[in-house]
Amino acid sequence: MQTKSFKVPNISCGHCVHTIQHEVGDLPGVKRVTANQATQMVVVEWQEPQTWENIQALLAEINYPPEN
Repeated sequence: MQTKSFKVPNISCGHCVHTIQHEVGDLPGVKRVTANQATQMVVVEWQEPQTWENIQALLAEINYPPEN
């Protein structure tokens, strides 16, 4: 199991939080997604077959790319 915390500057409302949690949470292998509107922080916990690269790609696709 892997866990990563990262900032997503595009989080500005509750809908953003819901979208990230729903979209990333639907990926195979993702066990937990928590997004916080106030801090713009997201925590994702996943296991194989999922990879950080796939999670990053999805976030970019839905216009919530993680901050580098």
